[in-house]
Amino acid sequence: MRNYKIDVLRGISILLVLIHHFNIPYKLHDTFLGVQVFGESLSTLVARNGNYGVTMFFVISGFLITQHTLQRSGALAKIRLKDFYVRRIARIMPCLVLLVAMVTVLGCLGLKPFINQAPNGVEVSYGLTVLSAFSFWMNLLIIEYGWVNYALGVLWSLSVEEVFYLAFPLLCYGLARGKGFIFFLLAVIAYAPYFRWTHFGEESGAYLYHYFSSFDGIAIGCLTALYSQNFKGAIKNQNLAIAVTALLMGTLYFYAPIKEVSTWGISVFALLTAVLIFCFAQNPQTEAHSCGTRALVWIGQHSYEMYLFHLIILGLMKAVYFPKETLPIEKLMLLPIYFIAVFILSWAIEKYYSTPLNLKIRKSWIKS
Repeated sequence: MRNYKIDVLRGISILLVLIHHFNIPYKLHDTFLGVQVFGESLSTLVARNGNYGVTMFFVISGFLITQHTLQRSGALAKIRLKDFYVRRIARIMPCLVLLVAMVTVLGCLGLKPFINQAPNGVEVSYGLTVLSAFSFWMNLLIIEYGWVNYALGVLWSLSVEEVFYLAFPLLCYGLARGKGFIFFLLAVIAYAPYFRWTHFGEESGAYLYHYFSSFDGIAIGCLTALYSQNFKGAIKNQNLAIAVTALLMGTLYFYAPIKEVSTWGISVFALLTAVLIFCFAQNPQTEAHSCGTRALVWIGQHSYEMYLFHLIILGLMKAVYFPKETLPIEKLMLLPIYFIAVFILSWAIEKYYSTPLNLKIRKSWIKS
């Protein structure tokens, strides 16, 4: 049973990422969205911390993977190894292959946003970049050499997720019969702030993009799924808890740039996301009623495609409207076009490509 509130959370997460990435090349501080609020432009306050959207994705992903495993197998220790990996391949690989193919073609056409660059003065071959994409260490490539390929850079987070999930079934087999799996998750959660502290403020971005700086969000999501089924009714006034948690998340989001508070801020934001999910799981609802909520649900349901392919749209825009030469009025014109184009492209890919292939792979390799 799909919980629409979690899709709403996904929708908010991807919108934060989309506006963050748009504001990097097309800074909106010189438009009417740049009105000053507490000494900072509104556009900067809204857009600068889009990485928290990825943190939310990590928590949601950890929760759903664990919840679905419990629902299908009855217990983590009974996970079906082959079925788990087939489901991950069916969901991840079709879009990943398409993204790499699109970037390759656009790069061959000479469009700069899709051609490898050397931001740190070191040339990295396109073949090595593609290899890192398919073997899930794009984040390490970025930490070492910088953002070598604009459109493929989003794969840093996919690298984090998939490395965690390569180990997930093995951990379930080896540790889930007792408390070992829970202790492992707690160790991951405890280590992440220490890792971010040791790499605090580094230009490489290791405090954001490394596996160990990001695993805690996924681990927190896994724990949330384990405890949500055992502590139903633990929160008496769920609406109040949701309101307070959302207020705290908003306060942290606007408080400071994520770079300045990464040591503790990412973990706190992940924990607050987990509280929201825990509340949603206590009373799962499948149908949204208001138009705004339904729109967020739709966006959330297409968030994976939006995340992978939105830089294709933004890269094409950058190839035509050079950011440094784009007027404020043109930025405001491009902003809705960008969102609409991302929504249409993601819908088309999901409907006619990723979902059909997902189903075909599952039917071919998973016995019902």
